[in-house]
Amino acid sequence: MPDPPFEFYERDRPVGFDIDLTRALARRLGRRWELVPHEGDDFETIFDELASGRFDVVASGTTVTGSRRERAAFCAPYFGSGQSLAVDTARHPAVRGVADLTGLTVGVQQGNTSEPVVKRLLAEGRIGGIRVYAYHEIDRALDELSTGGCDAFMKLGPVLRWLTRDHPHVDVVEYGITREEIALAVRLGDDVLRGELEDAQRALAQDGTLDALISRWLAPDDGTSLGTR
Repeated sequence: MPDPPFEFYERDRPVGFDIDLTRALARRLGRRWELVPHEGDDFETIFDELASGRFDVVASGTTVTGSRRERAAFCAPYFGSGQSLAVDTARHPAVRGVADLTGLTVGVQQGNTSEPVVKRLLAEGRIGGIRVYAYHEIDRALDELSTGGCDAFMKLGPVLRWLTRDHPHVDVVEYGITREEIALAVRLGDDVLRGELEDAQRALAQDGTLDALISRWLAPDDGTSLGTR
């Protein structure tokens, strides 16, 4: 689970926004909560596992996209965020955002929604190349910003803000490159579960639980705004 603050392990215990949110939803629905980690190299395969019945809900800081809507049924978004850009400011002090990436290699996670963004930048001649890392290799990617494996890394703002704290000289230099909505997803056709989750999520919004979780884990100090609930 390489996506703090949405989900990660702390002293071998799962923690994070999606952990707390899904536990609160399960309590409200009277359902048993069980964590089933996605272990594939490509995040997109999580929807294959959902369709196979390995688990019932995808809760992993998941951005809603048109192609993903063809593979899963999304609940109402609970947060709005966007792609951000991190660099080692000692190696690249002049890079303050996407506009400064000419000739540089940008890293992304395989299957992440940052991937089509950097592919578009490459097609437009605004970057020099792309380095694709497996889903679980994000720490390696951030290390390589300093060692030269890649020059910049793109990922959702809350995740990069969290992870760069443990990487000296690596800083988030630009937020809000895109505008994306984040939501839970269930299997296509599972309208009953989706409706139950949306009702429970709405109740958590009304009683202040959702705002408290957002404030604790996803405080939007990156210039993005909260999504609809």
